[in-house]
Amino acid sequence: MVVCTAISHCVCDGIATANFLHAWAAFAAADLDLAADRDDDLSVVLHDRRALRPRCPPRVAFTHPEYHTSSSSSSLLLIQPQLMPLAPVSLTFTAAHLRRLKARSLRSCTSFEALAAHVWRAWVLSLAPPPPPDMRVKLLFSVNVRRRLKPELPWTYCGNAFVLACAEATPTELAAGAGVRLVQEAKDCIDDDYVRSTVDLLDQRRGAKPDLAATLVISAWTRLGLEDVDFGKGRAAHMGPLTSEIYCVFLPVLADPNAVTVLLSLPQPAADTFEHHCCSCFLLDLDDDQPAVPVLVDKQDHDNQLVRAHHQHDILA
Repeated sequence: MVVCTAISHCVCDGIATANFLHAWAAFAAADLDLAADRDDDLSVVLHDRRALRPRCPPRVAFTHPEYHTSSSSSSLLLIQPQLMPLAPVSLTFTAAHLRRLKARSLRSCTSFEALAAHVWRAWVLSLAPPPPPDMRVKLLFSVNVRRRLKPELPWTYCGNAFVLACAEATPTELAAGAGVRLVQEAKDCIDDDYVRSTVDLLDQRRGAKPDLAATLVISAWTRLGLEDVDFGKGRAAHMGPLTSEIYCVFLPVLADPNAVTVLLSLPQPAADTFEHHCCSCFLLDLDDDQPAVPVLVDKQDHDNQLVRAHHQHDILA
């Protein structure tokens, strides 16, 4: 059985989508007790959007670089590679890989922060032509604000309760290891005031879109629980997006809850370079008990969306 869904962000965010799919699956499996007994109580869904309505008068108190489009010619040139044929890249980072990334960081960090900074740096290094050393490049990633608002929103809020955090750096800064700090600072600034300012900005600038000219966008699906959705036939053999042309997606690994699969699409030359920069640092400290580098999923297998263990091979093979 294959289940495909398409849900617009005009309706809700990833958490609300996951809650809906879990409730739908429980009812489809005729397991009403499961739908009622979940810890987050999906039977009590909040649809009231007034909690995130704009203020009157609006007060945009921050610069919001996530929506500020760069006008530099160098930045705009980076749009051109996006018009080229794209090749999918899918790399699986085990818990051991994530520990190594965190250990290399100049400061204490989470697995997401370490991996996001690592992928951002590899993405910038894969760009062709290379961006100037002093050009500003961005990383956007979604932050759930349900617990950051005052008052808080319940987990079962059905709407868009996220904002885009924005980290900015030059290629030189990323090469020097500043990525984790910048990701952390972008996360830390997201509070109630920032969320309210974002809502007011989007109300004033209807149709405003994030700046994608020199930007990597990461969408983390690792904590949504989509891999646990069960329509009565058991857990999914594979879960993921049909395409990844716009975002870099962090996916859970069904057989390993501590691993993360990084999925994105790039022009073929950039894809090869991205794989190299993502994996080369792991060659410095080989471990007999763990794969030397992140596992690369076979591209044809990726295209068919049938990810199985026997199709995986070491990048060095």
